[in-house]
Amino acid sequence: MGSTRPSMQELIGRRRRAGFVGRAEERAVFRRNLDLPPEDERHRFLFHVHGDAGVGKTRLVRELEQIAREAGALTVYVDEGVAGVPEALAVMTRQFAAQGRRFKELERLLAAHRERRHEAEAALAVGGAEDREGPSAGSLAVARAAQAGLGMVPVAGAFAVALDTDRLAEGADRLRARFRSREDVQLVLSPERVLTPVLLDELAAAADTVPWIVLLLDTYERTGPFLDPWLHDVMTTDRYGALPANVVVVTSGQHPFDTARWGSFADFRTDLPLGPFTEAEARGLLADKGVRDEPVVAEVLRLTGGLPVLVTALAEQHPTDPDDVGDPSATAVERFLKWEPDPARRAVALACALPRRLDLDVFRTAVDCRDEEADALFGWLRGLPFVTERRDRLTYHDLVRDAMLRLRRRHSPRGWTREHEKLADAYGGWREETANGLRAGTEWDHEPWRELLLEETYHRLCARPVTALPAALHNLLPACAADPAVGRRWAATMAEAGAGAEAPAVRDWGRRLSQALTEGVSAAMDLLLAWPGLDAAGRAQAHAVRGRELRNAGDFGRALAEYGLAIELDPEQPTVHYGRGLCRRALHDLDGALADLDRADELAPGTALFVAARGETHRMAGRFTEALADFDRAVALDPSDAHALAGRGVCRHALEQYDAALADFDRALGIDAGHLWARVRRARLRGARGEWAEAFADLDETVRRAPGSPWIASERGDAYRRAGRLADAVTELSRATTLLPDYPSALAGRGVALHELGRSEEALADLDRAIALEPGFTWAKEARDRVRRDLPDA
Repeated sequence: MGSTRPSMQELIGRRRRAGFVGRAEERAVFRRNLDLPPEDERHRFLFHVHGDAGVGKTRLVRELEQIAREAGALTVYVDEGVAGVPEALAVMTRQFAAQGRRFKELERLLAAHRERRHEAEAALAVGGAEDREGPSAGSLAVARAAQAGLGMVPVAGAFAVALDTDRLAEGADRLRARFRSREDVQLVLSPERVLTPVLLDELAAAADTVPWIVLLLDTYERTGPFLDPWLHDVMTTDRYGALPANVVVVTSGQHPFDTARWGSFADFRTDLPLGPFTEAEARGLLADKGVRDEPVVAEVLRLTGGLPVLVTALAEQHPTDPDDVGDPSATAVERFLKWEPDPARRAVALACALPRRLDLDVFRTAVDCRDEEADALFGWLRGLPFVTERRDRLTYHDLVRDAMLRLRRRHSPRGWTREHEKLADAYGGWREETANGLRAGTEWDHEPWRELLLEETYHRLCARPVTALPAALHNLLPACAADPAVGRRWAATMAEAGAGAEAPAVRDWGRRLSQALTEGVSAAMDLLLAWPGLDAAGRAQAHAVRGRELRNAGDFGRALAEYGLAIELDPEQPTVHYGRGLCRRALHDLDGALADLDRADELAPGTALFVAARGETHRMAGRFTEALADFDRAVALDPSDAHALAGRGVCRHALEQYDAALADFDRALGIDAGHLWARVRRARLRGARGEWAEAFADLDETVRRAPGSPWIASERGDAYRRAGRLADAVTELSRATTLLPDYPSALAGRGVALHELGRSEEALADLDRAIALEPGFTWAKEARDRVRRDLPDA
């Protein structure tokens, strides 16, 4: 029988893995922690590695990851490539899957988040899910539910505003209709509220199968602004649920932990501060690489100051001569290049420092070499100790890259400009290629296009900071409109370009905008609106972005004012008229809304979103023939729009075109089986046709998909009532009022069902309460009059 113990060779290999030298105590502390059960008071749940750039934080974190895997742990590694909690969770799911552990429900929700985020612009472009017809008229109740914390509107962060219940009612209906359930709304407005509990459930299931789960969050100085408060909630509160006890978290950044937030967690955390290598550690690494000649060793120690990344880089070149020892202008990077005997490779190393990340296409643009040489040189570059491969792209260590950038910029300013412009032109060409096939005006919704523009902008800012700054600031506007995370990435890129190009104005703009975006999109718009260089079109767009933020938050009055300012400044922007039209519709100015939507359609004919919004506005006004014409056109423009199909089905139902309406609902649900409004409206149609088995099959499916929705419970309860199943109706409508006590629709429906069961006193109490909650509820008033007439003392 073979031994399960590792061999001597394996142990030696572990110690020498990847040339890792030093940090023995830090590795030992982490390894010992994995030998302690979570119940042991000596066990630590959080490790924080911190120190200046170049001290080897990432290398240590990667070594800790390997130690964890050797202990049987599932591990995930997240770095600055993410710009928000959802992106971090997406990285985690991919890495868990690569280790054979699929987080299927979280993967599904992340896919839904990405889809719903892109639908956000349309969330308020459609009418209410309920048409004020009978007891399903729950707009006001839904608004109250939202304010009671059901998650249909945001309550924190950039969207936090004081909401008026009546003004919110219209928006809540449209959000619910478009996004099918409150979960969908939260996936757009507060995704971490939906995603994090599922993550914790998935971790709990995985935790039963492995000894440890280790989450490693690197470059925390960049990701901490959004990950740190989330991580604190996950680890120290039950806001999202319980985190398994066998989870260990490793964070790594340049700064110590925020004691104001984490001070009370000190007994459960271990800090691992890193400084430069000691002389003994540096000598040990050099000796391990065969560098033992004392003059060479002394020169390396002098040049690197013991910074591990530089000691490793120079050791990898196996220098045998100090080569100009004592030259005061020499830097560690220059020394590395001088010790590389091949001038072509030296040129490659410097040229490839200019792009922020490299694939073979970027490499061929940056490097002047024959095609047949490119693959070999790219392979050589990949093997350098300061080059890391992340997500199929190569990146330099920041410290080495910064030094190389300074060298390139100061030695050849004109060459610096020329090379950055060449890279910018290449990215611009790739961006134009990517735009082929995209509908006009949708580019900012396309992530590959955005990323190419971002890199193009970075290189233009590096090449000519003064002339490129205005375009970069103008592009921040649609970046913020696309997604706050996109805006944060844009601002960070500006700060990075400004630092690399030694352009203080660009750097400071990037830093100020990054700080503003931690407060919200409106704060960033305030900064831009205060900039004298923002032209009328840019000012209009800034007001429009702020208007959109307010509109998405349900603050339609203030949003209307922002859109008005935008139109005064630039009356030719169709999306601004569209946005103002939605606000006017929400404020019950249907004629004004139609005028705005007509103008949007004139300025951008053939835009399905605008046409569908006008159709929905006609539908809300009861103009079903006009609405049907618009929906016909919208569907022709975008046959995949499930909501336009559902809207057309509702109009056809109202016009008694039952077969055509059913075909539209079927088609909508074929495109999106989770479109609950379409399924509910199909159930209504089937009930009207007397097809109750099919109607209840649809309603049962909506309850399965949204079991906590009071609206769905009210719909099914009302269907039971219309079908004559009065006891079932009372039961289901009671469930709706349990989910949402102040729900006029459900109370009125239950009152009618109770009356038909002969329980008139209870019926009258329900109807009185429904009318008290919604004084304009005509159907409930008529029902109450009937009940009163039937009472014995009437």
